[in-house]
Amino acid sequence: MNATKKLHDLGQSIWLDNITRDLLNDGTLKRYIAELSVTGLTSNPTIFNQAFKNSKTYDGPIAEKVKAGMTGEDLFFDLALEDLNRAADLFKPLFDRTNGVDGWVSLEVSPLLAHDTAGTVAAAKALHEKAHHSNLFIKIPGTPEGLPAIEDAIFAGVPVNVTLLFSADHYVAAAEAYLRGIERRIKAGLNPEVGSVASVFVSRWDGAVASKVPAELVNHLGVAMGQRIYKAYHDMLASSRWQRINNEGAHGQRLLWASTGTKDPGVEGEKTLAAFEKAGIDVDALAAKLQDDGAASFVASWQELMTGIDAKTEAARKAA
Repeated sequence: MNATKKLHDLGQSIWLDNITRDLLNDGTLKRYIAELSVTGLTSNPTIFNQAFKNSKTYDGPIAEKVKAGMTGEDLFFDLALEDLNRAADLFKPLFDRTNGVDGWVSLEVSPLLAHDTAGTVAAAKALHEKAHHSNLFIKIPGTPEGLPAIEDAIFAGVPVNVTLLFSADHYVAAAEAYLRGIERRIKAGLNPEVGSVASVFVSRWDGAVASKVPAELVNHLGVAMGQRIYKAYHDMLASSRWQRINNEGAHGQRLLWASTGTKDPGVEGEKTLAAFEKAGIDVDALAAKLQDDGAASFVASWQELMTGIDAKTEAARKAA
């Protein structure tokens, strides 16, 4: 039995953090679902930037869209939705079989909107409507400005993958934004079942402190922080607010571990975090910095992606 099958049988949902048109065209994603127990898929600007840079598969479709008058962000989202809609079709049987628990794909709003609440809500609604797939998450960052956008998107019935969460405080804030959106739907007499996951980034913690802590603490912070967040998740599940929305028919927001390169099952969470504090690491301040840096890195990838699309657009125009 392969490792992913073992994880699946233990009750874990395994989502692929990648999407390219080649994965779809050559049957690789279909094989991952059938043979490796992959039950979902996520994307982000960095993933699409790499896909566009490293493959000529998109050149023809870009040329066609340029002829139709499309450019920039509109052209990108059209291409991205084509890929994600195909992936969503592959995952739809699983989505139906699990009553919407699994079988999701994810598309991120423009990272340029990370600090624009109204712009994020408008983009989330527009992308969700354009996709026409019930198993598509719209990714919204859990930044201070993103939190009210998450609430409003959930209230509007848009499934949300909350991204760029690093600390327990980040997670709780995102979970409460989700809860407020569901509670508003219940009060308005709407169906409370709107899918959501909270994506917690693990390995970036260790990358940020590797050169600043004693050797015995290297590669331990991410897992320790994950343990603190997991406890906060269970505390949230046991809360009266969570129980009430469950009683009304909502599945509830799930916890998703992202950027999981660091693994050390022998770590004792709070004891290890205390050791990092003693070593001079302010984990709360670092969580805020990691969130800001993560948003900035997606902006950089987005700008590179748009530059690449502009270059391919110009090449298509010259070849026409």
